[in-house]
Amino acid sequence: MIKSELIQLIADKNPHLYLRDVENIVNAIFGEITDALANGDRVELRGFGAFSVKNRKPRIGRNPKTGERVEVEEKWVPFFKTGKELRERLNA
Repeated sequence: MIKSELIQLIADKNPHLYLRDVENIVNAIFGEITDALANGDRVELRGFGAFSVKNRKPRIGRNPKTGERVEVEEKWVPFFKTGKELRERLNA
């Protein structure tokens, strides 16, 4: 599912809301999650999961095309851990 499909699904289930309002709500939620992660905070949605960031230390990698050694810089990457309720639903 892509974001526009999510917006349409929510709008269809809530006919009293305008599509543009639903779009603003979804964008606001994603924006807040993004801002929190950018600040190094953790975002937990009970029953769904938790978003956090993890640090990847610098390392020596390999260019798969040439086989040449390449230095890979340190970076922060988003991480998602599923909640118990979601995990149980997927494995039911």
